[in-house]
Amino acid sequence: MGMFSRIWTSYQARVAQPKMQANFEKTKCGKKIAQYKNVYVGRRCFLIGNGPSLSAKDLTVLHRHGEITFAFNRIYYMFEQTTWRPTFYISQDEKMLQGCADVVDRLDLPRKLIPIQLNWYYGINIHDAIYFNMNWQQTENPMQFLFSDDAAHELDCASTGMYTAAQLAAYMGFKEIYLLGVDHHFRVSQNNQGKIVVDSSVKDYFTDKYNGDKENLYIPNTEKSTLTYIAMKLQCDKRGIQIFNATRGGKLEVFPKVEFDTLFTG
Repeated sequence: MGMFSRIWTSYQARVAQPKMQANFEKTKCGKKIAQYKNVYVGRRCFLIGNGPSLSAKDLTVLHRHGEITFAFNRIYYMFEQTTWRPTFYISQDEKMLQGCADVVDRLDLPRKLIPIQLNWYYGINIHDAIYFNMNWQQTENPMQFLFSDDAAHELDCASTGMYTAAQLAAYMGFKEIYLLGVDHHFRVSQNNQGKIVVDSSVKDYFTDKYNGDKENLYIPNTEKSTLTYIAMKLQCDKRGIQIFNATRGGKLEVFPKVEFDTLFTG
């Protein structure tokens, strides 16, 4: 393709974007997402964080019991230790994904959900992705957070992919959501005033390989993500969806805690 053709193709894409966003449910990816509406009515699902408490043993339990799971970003570092694989994989962090797009592209996972905006604006191309339309919201007031009831049209994203997954779970009909591996505590984080907070007594993730390129990544802001979790609870409460925190330990206190091992029989 010549230079003029590339410029023209890029121009056509930019012109088409507003129309595509306004009618995303009519696109190929929007229609794929629509196929999942209410397919898990009344069931429960698990949202898998990447905190240091996450263990391959617990993931294997989820696999053995056929649980529906959502997992994020560099969860693939766990794959060598377990037969478990996420039902749905999500990555919406452009810095994280830019550092591992080639790995994610090769992952043999059936459903990889990536914001179409990461393809448009950052050139991240995951060949088998189900792209979704991301509406990024900046508010820090939990009462003002948007929560999409039409995932095929758009998902209202915030500081944690858990919020995105909760909207998908609601769209799919789940009535119980369990968090696992959401320690909500990092060795290096920042607060809403931009102050860096260091706690050398904790690990960031379940493996040190997870953020080997941490100098290129966002510094986690747990104050902001706490507000997002509060909004997530408020929105799910409105829709009759219960959220429980089955993480072993951790610092997240927004949701009622449950013991992971009590969720299974046999």
